[in-house]
Amino acid sequence: MILFDTFTPVDGSPIYLQIVTFIKRGAIAGSIRDGDELPSRRVLSALLGINPNTVQKAFRLLEEEQLIESRTGARSCMTLDEEKLRRLKKDMLAQDIRGVIEALKQMGISKQDALQLIDENWEDLL
Repeated sequence: MILFDTFTPVDGSPIYLQIVTFIKRGAIAGSIRDGDELPSRRVLSALLGINPNTVQKAFRLLEEEQLIESRTGARSCMTLDEEKLRRLKKDMLAQDIRGVIEALKQMGISKQDALQLIDENWEDLL
């Protein structure tokens, strides 16, 4: 069963997208694996204190990306293989990098200075 005890919602992003991101990052990190069951929509909505429709929206997105499989009357399960994980990691990293680049450009930081900042901070964040 996938646990949401480390899930912490933040302002600025819809909660259903935060749930999707939490699950995707868990899959990339290996803490969520192929075949793992998700809590039911009602249980997860109660656990997080949110509307069940919000959880439904997150699960629907995961189903559309073929990361989970849901059957009527049964729990939803992760459907992960190496190719999905590779694609997921690439997509998530590209999205995060684009966000960082946008922020750096808004602050007027050059590519060279940005690379220097990355180099200076690389070891500190490991």
